[in-house]
Amino acid sequence: MKLKQSAIALALSAMTVPGIVLAGTTPALAASDRQAATTSGHSRPAAPTIDAKGPGVFPHSADYYPGSRKFVTGSLAHSTISSVDLKGRVRTIIDDKKLVSVQAVRVDSKGNRILAGNVDYGTAERSTKATTFKVAGVAAYQIGSGRRLWYADLNKVAGDDKQHLVADVTVAPDGTAYAVDQLSSTIFRIDRKGRASVLVSHKLLAGNVDVPNFLNNVGMSAVAWMPGNLLIVAKADGSLVRVPVDNPKKAVKVKLSKNLKALTAGIRVLPDKSLAVVSSGLLSGKAAVVQRVRPGRDWKSATVKVTDTVTDPVTSGITAGPRGATYALSGGLAALLAGKPNDGFTLRPVDVR
Repeated sequence: MKLKQSAIALALSAMTVPGIVLAGTTPALAASDRQAATTSGHSRPAAPTIDAKGPGVFPHSADYYPGSRKFVTGSLAHSTISSVDLKGRVRTIIDDKKLVSVQAVRVDSKGNRILAGNVDYGTAERSTKATTFKVAGVAAYQIGSGRRLWYADLNKVAGDDKQHLVADVTVAPDGTAYAVDQLSSTIFRIDRKGRASVLVSHKLLAGNVDVPNFLNNVGMSAVAWMPGNLLIVAKADGSLVRVPVDNPKKAVKVKLSKNLKALTAGIRVLPDKSLAVVSSGLLSGKAAVVQRVRPGRDWKSATVKVTDTVTDPVTSGITAGPRGATYALSGGLAALLAGKPNDGFTLRPVDVR
């Protein structure tokens, strides 16, 4: 299906660098948000629901600029990346013709970059039959100019002519990025210059969840870097896998007190290094579920507690927000898959206590 592209409104020039501060930011408020984010391990503070006025954007994930009081989202329908303020105003900040559909977005404030995962579900404006599930890449853009720093073609790195889908990206403190492939058992490593390689392919990372009439053998859905140089990988089936970066072949399943609800869709690292997780109701039709995962020693085990639900079943992302809040993203995925338009999307505060 072909969806009408939003008008381009390049706005990265409104940011100041360094510090990822957008025009109009109140410094005192930005500072209070940063303090709250480091002292609060939970939400729900007095945070507003954000009804974003971005028709046709269809974001799958969001990340928050602590110093700007704005979110960044990608678009499954377009090759665009947008900013969203607390009043729901959406501005396109990057429109890169190298991209087909943007699923994962990540703000690397230390590296002054935005990272974006390039995919093709066959539903984007630039989709073709030849590229559907054959596009897999990560791009990095400079905050302040929007200039593309590099593009890592992970489909080329895999070199197997199979289906691929970059579900999520995380960044280590040294600037190395790690991307997980939802349709294979592969984690990719990308250095600061955009040079990509296979970190590991492991049977524990393979998929076993089918979404009828859409995707089969869905596996890794989200990833987070943790102290100890560990990757914690969330799989759609509700399991977590612990991957030591320095010895990735020693990946093991995390022993959970109970499995996360399937389909696990997105994770957020909380200030105390536990995880907030949102599980989509795409298959069940029931409310999306928010859970908190508290690790045992070295992430070899963890306890899972349901903390909230989201009325919209098809909730695909979870992110930090202002004043220590946590937000769940409902981006209109069901409408996109049905070929229907949307008027915007919603960021809703959720409880992760």
